[in-house]
Amino acid sequence: MSYFDLPLAELEKYRPPLTRQPDFDSFWHDTLREASNQTLHIESTLLDVPYHGVRMFHMTYNGWNEAPMTGTYAVPEGTGPFPGIVIYHGYGGRKPDAAELLVYASQGYAVLAVDVRGQSGNSGDNAAYPDGHHAGYMTMGIGEPQTYYYRSVYVDSLRALDALGAQSEVDTGRIGITGGSQGGALTLAVAALCERYPDAPRVRAAFAEVPFLCHFERAVTLVDTHPYREIANYLRSREDNEVERVYRTLSYFDNMNLAEYISAPTQVTVGLMDTICPPSTIFAAYNRISAPKQLYLSRFGEHATFPGVLDARARWFAQHL
Repeated sequence: MSYFDLPLAELEKYRPPLTRQPDFDSFWHDTLREASNQTLHIESTLLDVPYHGVRMFHMTYNGWNEAPMTGTYAVPEGTGPFPGIVIYHGYGGRKPDAAELLVYASQGYAVLAVDVRGQSGNSGDNAAYPDGHHAGYMTMGIGEPQTYYYRSVYVDSLRALDALGAQSEVDTGRIGITGGSQGGALTLAVAALCERYPDAPRVRAAFAEVPFLCHFERAVTLVDTHPYREIANYLRSREDNEVERVYRTLSYFDNMNLAEYISAPTQVTVGLMDTICPPSTIFAAYNRISAPKQLYLSRFGEHATFPGVLDARARWFAQHL
C-alpha cells in the first residue's frame, strides 16, 4: 500500500468544518439525562480461571433501555483502591479473552472489558430499528439520530464507566479507557460525553488506537473498504435525496464533532497507510482535541497495533492514573 491520503504536513493542520447540527448539544443532553435515570442492575459471577494474583468475574449490567450488556472484570488481589480501565473492542468483534486482561492486572489496574451490543460477544440488542439497513451495523436505524445504532452503543459504553465505578475496590478518580478501531472511536466518544453524563465517573486518561467513526463524509467517499463501505452500499441503493439525511444522522456520532469536549489527556495512534480508518479522518478529530494530547504515528502503519504501542499505552496510563 502506498500513500493515498493528504501529505503529513497537511494532515497536521487538517481541520475541516464541523458538521454539528443546531440541536447537537440538546440531543446529547437529553440522551444522557435519560440514560442516567435508567437502572444499571449489575451482577457478577466469579470465574474459575487458573491465574494467580487476580480475581476475574463475568459481569452483566444494563445498557441503553435496559439492554443486557456483558463483560469480564479483572481485579488484582487485595482491597485497593485500584485505578480502573475500561476496554472497548473493534467492529464486529468481542471483548478480549480473560488472559489478555492479566497485563493490566499486573500493573495494578482493575479492568473491565465489555462486549458491544449485538456484535460477536454476548451483549444483546433489544432496540427496534424502523427501516431496512445494509448488512452490518453501520446503517441500522440511520434515518434519524434517535434511532441510530450508535446512539445505543455510545450510551452502553458510558454505562460501562458506571459499572466499573460501582466496584468498591475501584478508585473512581482514576479511570482510563482504551480500545482500537471501533474501540478507539468509543474511547474518544466516551471521553467526550462523560463530561455531560450526570453522576458518572470522569475519564482521567484515554488511549485510542486507529479510531473509527471520525469525519464520516470523507471516510465514506475516500475508501472503499469495510465497514465504511456499508454506508456507501446503503446509499447506492437509495435515491440521492436521502444522502443528506444520512449524513445528518451521522453528524451526531462523528468524533470530529465530539472531540472538543474531551478534557482528559488523550493519546491517539494513526497509520499513514490505513485504508480502513484513513489518516485524514483521524487527524480531523485529533486536531480538535484541546486537552493534553499526544500522537503515536506510524509512517508505514496500516490498520493495526504498531510496534511499541503496547508499551506506550502502559506508560500513558502509568503517567496519568
